[in-house]
Amino acid sequence: MTTVRTAIDADLEACAEIVRGLPEYFAPDVPEKLAADWPGCRNWVSVDGDEVVGLAVVEVRSPLVADILWAAVRKDRRDGGIGTGLVESVVAALADEGTRVVELKTLDERADYKPYEATRAFWRARGFIKIDTIDPYPPWPGSPCAIHVRPIG
Repeated sequence: MTTVRTAIDADLEACAEIVRGLPEYFAPDVPEKLAADWPGCRNWVSVDGDEVVGLAVVEVRSPLVADILWAAVRKDRRDGGIGTGLVESVVAALADEGTRVVELKTLDERADYKPYEATRAFWRARGFIKIDTIDPYPPWPGSPCAIHVRPIG
């Protein structure tokens, strides 16, 4: 059984390893970007015993708005409810602190990239709605970005 807890600095390498294990979803430079974002963000992990199996890195943009920058579940543990539990725990914690809107960015359907069909379906099932597309999105050369939000609180 997994639980969700606030991440500690010692969890960063396990989180980077999860990202490295999902090359169809994350570019090779993402572990470094994750490490750069880590200190300034709120970070959560899903753990099974002592093992980190999922992560969420959230930038608090204002007292009312937060942005999920990175979220992933270890490849061999996907489709078992870990991601849902992680996202719902994060959203609940943010709501308790007064956050009203959670945002995230993902690859837009215009990219016609099969692996992200399930990603977009996952976020929709968690109550996130697409509000816009940025194409091109400068941080992702050649890739359109879909912006999703979920009102909470």
